[in-house]
Amino acid sequence: MLTLHIQILLIYHTNKGENMPIRRADAEWKGDLKGGKGSLNTETKLLHNAPYDFGSRFETGSTTNPEELIGAAHAGCFSMALANSLSKEGFKVNSIKTDAKVHLDKLDSGFTITKIELDTVGDVEGIDAATFAKHAEQTKGGCPVSKALTGPTIILNAKLK
Repeated sequence: MLTLHIQILLIYHTNKGENMPIRRADAEWKGDLKGGKGSLNTETKLLHNAPYDFGSRFETGSTTNPEELIGAAHAGCFSMALANSLSKEGFKVNSIKTDAKVHLDKLDSGFTITKIELDTVGDVEGIDAATFAKHAEQTKGGCPVSKALTGPTIILNAKLK
């Protein structure tokens, strides 16, 4: 049996140069691709043995899938980062709601996330559309998840059980 452990190491620093907490999650897959099933866990236990399977990833199903989780993480990070950017400029942010659409396509090289669409709506006092759009565009490349999706260092440790 081959056990594959993938660790994605993302370290962010505070203004004082201190390391931020390292967040952890794990996944286990049992069986082959089409007939197998997996479970996902996060350190906060928000996901605890959350099921995922082939049908929910490549067809329509009722369990979660990695792309959905990437979308949730990206939408959450982007909303927080945009609210921060606007607040720093003195705008009162009532809410930022972001919808992420993650496109998984089958290419000649295999399945690939080809695009993520972020649709965001802000309820912000005292701002015009152009200024809001400028802050949103700057945030697109600046939120930590956006940065991670452009290629973080991935450290792989693989061993047999």
